[in-house]
Amino acid sequence: METHSITTVVLLACGSFNPITNMHLRMFELARDHLEDTGQYRVVKGIISPVGDGYKKKGLIEACHRLEMAKLATENSGWITVDYWESLQPEWVETAKVIRHHHEKLLTAEQNNDEVDTVKYTKKRRIEENYFEGSSHQKRRDSPQLMLLCGADVLESFGIPNMWKQEDIAEIVGRFGLVCITRSGNDPYKFIHQSDMLWTYRKNIHVVHRVGDQ
Repeated sequence: METHSITTVVLLACGSFNPITNMHLRMFELARDHLEDTGQYRVVKGIISPVGDGYKKKGLIEACHRLEMAKLATENSGWITVDYWESLQPEWVETAKVIRHHHEKLLTAEQNNDEVDTVKYTKKRRIEENYFEGSSHQKRRDSPQLMLLCGADVLESFGIPNMWKQEDIAEIVGRFGLVCITRSGNDPYKFIHQSDMLWTYRKNIHVVHRVGDQ
């Protein structure tokens, strides 16, 4: 009997979160439901990484306040957490570097035999996890796959000249993967088809439609 392999996933959302909203949290839920409904993935953690003050965006609330608001917004979540690293950097950090940082943290945690799952994992999810691992003895536990969670505007920004380094786009989409939450008026499939880079890595791009968006 063929063993069905499930890929463990950690979702990472970068942005200003100025301030964090219910839709930001909803994006994590939509992404998790979409990935797990494929039967190929199990999402164990979501990470919110607010930009630091070095981003210097007009109207940007101080990082300490944005972090506190994000922390309050996620305090009742069993799997979404807030990470402080990016916001504490003195200069703006490119998204690709933020992803590399979190990837290294995941590798270090795996090497130290630490649990990648958030400490606040809910009881229900723990029961599901035990069942999953108990029924998959032949599956080797690999390091989780880190995916960038974003909106369609970020995906389309890949096509704006000089906004992104081409090697960063290739690394983000080709090495890690992308979960894109659409909104009304966006056509991510058309944009992916028109981009040689994104078309090359199209299998690593997961498009999730919000309710009412087709």
